[in-house]
Amino acid sequence: MKLAVFLSDWRRTEDSFERIKADKMGVVLVGNGIYHAVVKENGKDSPVLSKAGASFYVLSDDLETRGYTAAQVNSKVKVIGYGDIVDLIMNDYEKTAWL
Repeated sequence: MKLAVFLSDWRRTEDSFERIKADKMGVVLVGNGIYHAVVKENGKDSPVLSKAGASFYVLSDDLETRGYTAAQVNSKVKVIGYGDIVDLIMNDYEKTAWL
């Protein structure tokens, strides 16, 4: 299964996210979920970014709304727009989930 997971929360339990398994996974950081792409705690990346085999994306509009720029995004994360999300859903992933 090819799964796109939309993550919209900064503070959440790791359990739900860690239990998700897919042959191909894309994690799209939206809303307050964008903080996983830009904030380090105690000098460490968000644990979300350590999901093995996942591709990470962050919505540019949500970054800008919260005062961040693409230059501040972790190098593991690709900055994308709304059109790119549509392309990912239609071309790269069979199913979507929202956490």
